[in-house]
Amino acid sequence: MRLLHTMFRVTDLEKSLHFYTEIMGMKLLRTNKNEEYRYTLAFLGYGNETDSTVIELTHNWDTNQYDLGTGYGHIAIEVEDVYSSCDKLRAAGAKITREPGPVLGGTTEIAFVEDPDGYKIELIASKAAGKGLEG
Repeated sequence: MRLLHTMFRVTDLEKSLHFYTEIMGMKLLRTNKNEEYRYTLAFLGYGNETDSTVIELTHNWDTNQYDLGTGYGHIAIEVEDVYSSCDKLRAAGAKITREPGPVLGGTTEIAFVEDPDGYKIELIASKAAGKGLEG
């Protein structure tokens, strides 16, 4: 077994595609449009779906707003350097919601950025990715 994708419902597909491809550097892998049920799916990632986990954006054409809820947290993306990554993301127009620095109670360097629909993305320095608080 392996993790295939994480799905987000988005209100403006073009705006979200711009964020994930142009700002976050992902590739649009494929889209599927369903005219009868009025939705579009877009799959994005840093690698091919056959061997990498990707993100699925679901755009329901007739929905203008979603409640993000309190149970969902974030996705995490490994970056070489959290500080320079935030500088680049900010310059590209991204909203940094937690400035880079050590995680509370640990040494792992993290930051948070927000996508156009308000979903949080944690950036984790690659030297600590997958190692817990004391990366």
